[in-house]
Amino acid sequence: MENYHVKKHQDHWDLSKEGAAHAAISKPTKSELIAAMQTFVKHKTVSVKIHGEDGRFQEERTYPRSSAPKQSAG
Repeated sequence: MENYHVKKHQDHWDLSKEGAAHAAISKPTKSELIAAMQTFVKHKTVSVKIHGEDGRFQEERTYPRSSAPKQSAG
């Protein structure tokens, strides 16, 4: 599974593959980037870690949803 990060970079937002030198997608707002990201990952199996404006981790999304780890009961 490939790992990507959504992070603010100067005056725009980037979707970058972990370890890559350049962003796969850049958009002016986080919401625009999230919308474009959903199309970008449509036929991929990826984990996307989404960060806030301050760079702190907010949430992780797995695509397709069927690839998300199952929750255990304890």
